[in-house]
Amino acid sequence: MAIKKDSYENVNFCLKCGNKMELKSDREGKMRPECTNCKWTYYKNPIPASACVIINDNKEIVIIKRKYEPNAGGWALPSGYVEIDQNPADCAIDEMKEETGLDGEVIIQLGYDTEFSPIYEKVISFGFLMKVTGGELQAGDDAVEARYVSFDELPKIAFPSHVKFIEIVRALYRKDNE
Repeated sequence: MAIKKDSYENVNFCLKCGNKMELKSDREGKMRPECTNCKWTYYKNPIPASACVIINDNKEIVIIKRKYEPNAGGWALPSGYVEIDQNPADCAIDEMKEETGLDGEVIIQLGYDTEFSPIYEKVISFGFLMKVTGGELQAGDDAVEARYVSFDELPKIAFPSHVKFIEIVRALYRKDNE
């Protein structure tokens, strides 16, 4: 797949030395910004994020109403961008605490999904089924509201990757009840 030139339209100055960047063909034949001075190449990559599927004993799922963009006011799983000093599982544990007040640990990784981002162009979301180990459910950090709902009462979920992770867990719970 060819890299779109407009993906780099706002990449004007080198992050290493501050000089002008020019769009050039790299050693792989892909167009990327290269510094005119130090020859550093800018690679635009997807941003990693983690999402938490948290289920209580009544088989209800935790959702949060988002405070900030993207999709402010929309319902989503507790989630966030992976920091440079984290792996996706650590991020899931931190986001669970920050957005819901619940302490937790990862039970299993549910997979990953990619989707368009109005901020970063593309995000890779990693989904995790989480176990609650403490805390009390309350909205925090990036959430306006946090609550448990049944799978059948889920409102429209803001991110396609979150819908995918919810459906994976719903299928797991169906198999356990058969």
